[in-house]
Amino acid sequence: MRGQAREFVARVTVRNRLPLDFSVASLRVVDFLIAGLRKGGRGRDEVAGALFGLGAYVGEVLVRRAGAVWIDFDKSQHAYFGQSVGVRMPDGRVWNPLGKVANCFEATPDSPEKSLQTFYLTLPGRARNAA
Repeated sequence: MRGQAREFVARVTVRNRLPLDFSVASLRVVDFLIAGLRKGGRGRDEVAGALFGLGAYVGEVLVRRAGAVWIDFDKSQHAYFGQSVGVRMPDGRVWNPLGKVANCFEATPDSPEKSLQTFYLTLPGRARNAA
């Protein structure tokens, strides 16, 4: 997934100067990108590739900044999350960044599911001083 995140950043920044540097602050840019996809009026299936790339990016921010590690979900986790991969936090909690991005895309304007930056800042189980 790390490679997927890097490839996504390379692809979307080749023509645009987006500050996607795997920082916590860059999650605000991800929020804006998702809002733009939503405003475009296309369905989830039409933007699935972009959502996957954004999910990989968010997961990699969790790895680099919160001390998470990428994991392959077991059968029950796969059934629950609807994804084959996710991240495990330092305290053992498991999160699904790919699904979180999709939920943000489908969120209503007043939904608390709307911001990935807020998600990170309120995320339990993250390492406080991860690099």
